[in-house]
Amino acid sequence: MEQGLYMAHETAVIDPGCKIGDGTRIWHFSHIMEGAIIGNFCNIGQNVVVSPQVILGDHVKVQNNVSIYTGVICENDVFLGPSCVFTNVLNPRSAIDRRGQYVQTLVRRGATIGANATIVCGHMIGEYALIGAGAVVTKDVPAYALVVGNPARQIGWVSEAGERLAFDEEGFATCPEGGEKYLLRDGAVSRIYLA
Repeated sequence: MEQGLYMAHETAVIDPGCKIGDGTRIWHFSHIMEGAIIGNFCNIGQNVVVSPQVILGDHVKVQNNVSIYTGVICENDVFLGPSCVFTNVLNPRSAIDRRGQYVQTLVRRGATIGANATIVCGHMIGEYALIGAGAVVTKDVPAYALVVGNPARQIGWVSEAGERLAFDEEGFATCPEGGEKYLLRDGAVSRIYLA
């Protein structure tokens, strides 16, 4: 596969047959496996494993000690906090080979997964959702949702900047950091783009 111009620490292991985009940085003791695709300007922290057929979009930040297993797709601008965990088999057993039964997990654009969170495979994390540290995600998470706990439960909504949103009676909210407007209708949040 074609390689971009990237930086890898001398202790990183980069298998042949992976694709790494321009400007990406790969730190100490990380392993990028054959068939993995990593976009442009990503940061892969220390002791990270990126398994075969994993896809990471552009500007993905992976903190230390994260294992990203086959079946995981992260769109652009995703943040994976330290030691967060992905699974890829629903019922693993040591004595049973389930390598052909990997279940896909999709992390949509701009989502954040906090430190030590666990994402059980087969679920979708919506755009700009924020998974709190230590949460255990066992179902799909809506776009802009804030979830915490074990099992993860939604406690609110966040903006694209990760700030809590307070919706008025008509379902409108403004990001306290950037001033962007959001609409809550029928249990879903969307950003309002003004002309």
